[in-house]
Amino acid sequence: MEKETSTNTYVLQEDENIGSVRIADEVVAMIASLAATEVDGVSSMVGNITNELMSKVGMKNLTRGVRVDVQGSNVKVELAVLMEYGYNIPGTSQKVQERVKNAIENMTGLNVTDVNIRITGINMNSGK
Repeated sequence: MEKETSTNTYVLQEDENIGSVRIADEVVAMIASLAATEVDGVSSMVGNITNELMSKVGMKNLTRGVRVDVQGSNVKVELAVLMEYGYNIPGTSQKVQERVKNAIENMTGLNVTDVNIRITGINMNSGK
């Protein structure tokens, strides 16, 4: 019996002999969030907490500032990012786009078609 939730899930793999593998859209968003915050120059996701506290909170907090749209096997990602002062915004954004795309594709097998970034602010308390 499959439990009904309000979360959208997507079939990654289906085999009538074994069963299916499904992934929730929140998991795709969490992968994007974690990948983005690994890039030097990204302070945090907007509405997200710092990396040190991530292991102590639930999945909902990790997906703030991330929106994913999965259509079939294609994913569009939108990120709201707080940058650190002193980093090149276009260069850092390109690294975020590459890291997020690679993380989602490698972990899920889905095809990332877009990674759109909205810079919402600069963290003046840190920097290089």
